[in-house]
Parts: sequence; C-alpha cells; structure tokens
Amino acid sequence: MKRLKQLIILFFALVITINFAACTPRIVVEPPQELEQNQPVPAEPGEVLQNDEPEAEQVDLKAIKANENGQIMILMYHGIGDKEAEWMRTADNFRKDLRILYDKGYRLISLKDYIENNIKVEAGYTPFVLTFDDGAKNNFNIIEENGEKKIDPDCAVGIIEEFKKAHPDFGSGGSFFVYYLVPFRQKEFIKEKYDFLIANGYDVGNHSYSHENLGKLGIEDIQKALAKNVKSTQEYLPGYDVYALALPNGIGPKGDNYKYAAQGEFEGVKYNHRAVLKVGSNPAPSPVSIKFDPVRLPRVRASEMKTEGTGMYDWLEHFENKPEKRYISDGNPDTVAIPESEADYVDKSKLNGKELLIYN
Repeated sequence: MKRLKQLIILFFALVITINFAACTPRIVVEPPQELEQNQPVPAEPGEVLQNDEPEAEQVDLKAIKANENGQIMILMYHGIGDKEAEWMRTADNFRKDLRILYDKGYRLISLKDYIENNIKVEAGYTPFVLTFDDGAKNNFNIIEENGEKKIDPDCAVGIIEEFKKAHPDFGSGGSFFVYYLVPFRQKEFIKEKYDFLIANGYDVGNHSYSHENLGKLGIEDIQKALAKNVKSTQEYLPGYDVYALALPNGIGPKGDNYKYAAQGEFEGVKYNHRAVLKVGSNPAPSPVSIKFDPVRLPRVRASEMKTEGTGMYDWLEHFENKPEKRYISDGNPDTVAIPESEADYVDKSKLNGKELLIYN
C-alpha cells in the first residue's frame, strides 16, 4: 500500500513538470553575427566610444553678427566694354568690382537660390547676386586663338570664370536676361553658349522677345512678348525652366496687368516667372522678410556713373556704416539666424522648414 502511494505521488509530480515545461516560453539564443565592415563596435559597460566624425563647430552668432533677415544686393550690369559709360563697365572695372566684393566678405549665389532661400554661404559672409541685361556680345563672346575657340577673357563670362578659378570660395551664379533674335550676337554659338552657362551654374532669363516696353502693351501682347522668349529659349534648351524675368527698361505692365509679367500663356506656350526684377536702386530684402516680394525685386546698379548715391559702391559704404542692415550668414543652410531686433520682421511662413534661431 505504501509502495502504491509513492507511485501515485511520483505520477502526479511528473504530470505537473510536463505541464510547466509546456507553458514556459522558449528562449532561442542566436549565435553572434560577424560585424559588417565599418560597422560601429558595441561598447562594453562603462566604455565611451569615440566618434570618428568631427563635431560641427559651434558658431558664435553674436560675434559674427549673424542676420539672415538683412538685405541682399542683386547687382545689375549691362555691357562690358572698352569705355566706361552709364550702362557700360570696362573689363578692368568689372574685375575691380569682383575683387572688392570678395575682399569685403561678399559671396556669389544664384538668383534661384536667393528666391528659394537656399543660401549656402560661409558663416560671417554676405550673399549677392549678379545679373546682366540684354545679352550683348560682350557678356559672352567666343573668339578664335591659334585655330581654337575660347571664351574671350575680357567678356563678362570670361572674367567671372577667371575670378572663380583664382578664388574657389567666391561662389557661383549669374543670370543673363536675353532677347531675340540673336542673344549674345553670335548666332552660330547660341546653343554652345547656353549649354556652357547651364553647366556652370548660370541662368538664362527672360527679357521679352524684342525688348518690348511692357507698360505700353495690352494683355495679349504682353503674354506674346514673354511667351515667345520662353519658346525660343526652349528651342535651344528643351524643357528649360525660364523662371525669371528682368523687365525691359525696368518697365512692367500697368495696374492689374502686372500679374501677366509673372504668369501667362500665348499660343499654347506658358511661362511662370517666380522672380521679376526691376531696375531699382536699392538692395532686396531677405527671402524670409515680411517685405520680400519675388515678383517685384529691386536691383542695385553696378555703376559709378549717374547713380546719385544709389550705386553698388554707395551701398557697400552704407553697409560698412550700418552692418546691422546687411545679410550675414550663420553658415548653416538649415537654419535662419537673426538678432532679437529682427524677430518681428520675419515671415515665418517663408521659413520652409528651416529652424529660426533668435539670439539676444
């Protein structure tokens, strides 16, 4: 009888053990995998891993006087020639302009990057934009030397390229506003010149088809003049985005017709100018400013004749005396840094995801 009780107890103990094992989750220990090449090695407890990538240098916004709501000069040139005149700059003076801008901490950006607030300039420096109206031969001239074609070193493009080569941190950009029939006045080289400009960071812009006075035209003729320019440019550059217009003679359509300077259509050809440039005489607001209006952008005349205190050198002096008015980059394209005094003058809807940094 005693033996029977022991067997019964042993039986129930066995059943309980089996049930417990069945209810316990199974733990699978996988063998360690080999680390892929360049994969970080996990740290041991208490160990501090070294990061191979250098930490971003902290910029003292106050020390550099960062102000990304400051003003930006959109410089307006026309011809580059042998004799200085109201609408003509000599090659030597144009070289002087670039050198002085560079030495004073200005760096070249494209018009497109300006209007889209895609400004990438080293901390403490100021962006500026170059524009050329009319598309004269002296803007972009191709010559032959020793049986080979080359860019004329004394034309605008030749001078800019030479300066960029000597100063790699100068930046790049430049918008050439042309009209037809023969932009740059060398018909056999139009396609070649356009391809070079686009490949090297320049823009081709609209200056109407025949340099029309848009202020004297009706709605249909305004659209015709601007759409024909776009159509002609796209014949050389298929699908090219002609995103900017420089108003011929600085004159835009009158009254409510002004909207046709920005957008319109003629015979199935549409145009969409996200930037419309006037002649003007003063710097343009920051692209995040409450005053920023991309279809009414003022320009500064890059001349020393008949500017009456409103030329490029006058504004350079102005910014020397009032540096708080000048756009000064914080060096980070993902942030917009401003002093506290500018806080009420920023249009936050124009930040486009960038972080606004306000310092005291």
